[in-house]
Amino acid sequence: MPPVPALADIQDRLARAAALAGRKSDAIQLIAASKTQTADAIAPLLAAGHRRFGENRVHEAAAKWPALRERYPDAELHLIGQLQSNKAEEAVAFADAIHTVDRPSLVGALARAMDKLGRRPACFVQVNIGDEPQKGGCAVAALPALLKAAAELPIAGLMCLPPAGVEAAPYFALLAKLARDHGLAGLSMGMSDDFETAAMLGGTHIRVGSALFGARKREGA
Repeated sequence: MPPVPALADIQDRLARAAALAGRKSDAIQLIAASKTQTADAIAPLLAAGHRRFGENRVHEAAAKWPALRERYPDAELHLIGQLQSNKAEEAVAFADAIHTVDRPSLVGALARAMDKLGRRPACFVQVNIGDEPQKGGCAVAALPALLKAAAELPIAGLMCLPPAGVEAAPYFALLAKLARDHGLAGLSMGMSDDFETAAMLGGTHIRVGSALFGARKREGA
């Protein structure tokens, strides 16, 4: 398999971070955040053996992944962008995991879609860990009620996007505590700038984009 230097570097850094925290590196799943990337940009990672990818938008994934999945049927697709309730059925149809469950209306739409399609992708509840009005995610105080409402979904864990420009560690630690309090094992946290911190604080699903692909292409560019 042809090497991808950026991929190998990130895998090595994750392994070192896990070792420092006394964790096994295979407990951490690296998700290549391929949102806005072309199929040609994604193909080298697939050829190198990487199989987990994250997409922001249902329509973008539907446009580029069918052909890629014909060649690599074991590729996993994670929906890591905000999801409109009216797109729930499309998301359930293509995604292996949905990381942005954040409100009761979406919970209901996903439950109906799963019943209809007979697919049950793993779900993460997104927590607005920094209480930022411009971001999606449920408030920390609303998390118990949302988890109760989502009892019929296959909830795998929690997800967060810490505030930009500040130390992420306290937010990752809070998400890990919330997950423990609710008996959840999955922690979808950490991106290109802070994935090693996330790995040391218990991250199980780490979403890395620009460190793998370079600066993100502008949508519509």
